[in-house]
Amino acid sequence: MIAAIFFFSLMDVAAKALGQRSDTVMALWARYSGQMLIVIAIIAPRARAVVATRFLGLQILRSALLLMATVFMFFGLARIGLAEATAVMAVNPILITLGAALFLGEALGWRRMAGIAAALLGAMIVIRPGTEVFTPNALLPLAAAICFAGYALVTRRVGRDEDPWTSLFYTALVGALVLSAAVPAFWQPPDAITLALMLVIGAFGMAGQLFLIRALTLADASTVAPFAYSGVIFATFWGLVIFAERPDAATILGALVIVGAGLYVWHRETRARPARAAPRGA
Repeated sequence: MIAAIFFFSLMDVAAKALGQRSDTVMALWARYSGQMLIVIAIIAPRARAVVATRFLGLQILRSALLLMATVFMFFGLARIGLAEATAVMAVNPILITLGAALFLGEALGWRRMAGIAAALLGAMIVIRPGTEVFTPNALLPLAAAICFAGYALVTRRVGRDEDPWTSLFYTALVGALVLSAAVPAFWQPPDAITLALMLVIGAFGMAGQLFLIRALTLADASTVAPFAYSGVIFATFWGLVIFAERPDAATILGALVIVGAGLYVWHRETRARPARAAPRGA
C-alpha cells in the first residue's frame, strides 16, 4: 500500500510539472491511457467474461465520478501546492464514512461524527476561506474528494456482485474514451520534456494501480487503509524538494487534524466491525 501511494505521489509530481509547462488535459489523457493499456494486458485472456456486467449504468456512474475526481485533482495540483492539495484530498475517507451513513444506511455514532467534523475543520484550516490567502483553486481538491467519495460509495454497491477487474476495466475505459475525445482540443505539440512527463504519468499511474491491487489482494481494505495517509508525507517532501514549496503552519496543522481524524474514524470502524459480526451474547 505504501508503494502504491509512493508511485501515485510521483504521478502527482509529474502531473503538476506537466500542468505548469503544458495543458493539464494532456496529463489526464496520459494517466487514463496508461491505465487502459495495463488493464487490457491483464484481462486479455478472459476479456469476454470481464467486460460482461449486470450494472452498466452504475459502472458508468462510478467511472464518471472517478474521472471528475481526477480532473479536479490534476487541475488543483497545477494551481496550488502539493502538500495543500493532498491534505485536502485526504478528507475523502471521512466523506465516504459520512456518505455511507446517509445513503447506505450504515451506523454513525457520535464519536465518528466528531471525527468527521474534525476532518472537515482541518480542511477549512488548509483552505482558509474568507482570509487573504484564500484562493478558489483550493476548492478543487475538495471537489475531488467529494467526487471520489461518491465513486467509492457506488463502488461498494457494485462491488458486492461484480468482479473487481470488471469495475477496473470500466473505470479505465470511460476515462480513456472521454479524454481521447477531449484532448485534441487542448493538444499542444509536446517537447521532449513534456513527452517524457506524459510517459512518466502513465508509468507511475500503472505502477501505483498494480501495487494497490496487490495490496487489496493480500489484505483487507481496512487493514491497509491507514497507510494511505503516507501520501501527505510524500507530497510534502516532493513539494519541498522539487517545487520549493514550504507549507505554512496552517497547512501543517490542518493536515495533522485531517490525518488524526481519519485515523480515529478508521479505528472506530475497525472496532465496530467485529462487534457487529459477533454472535449475540459473545
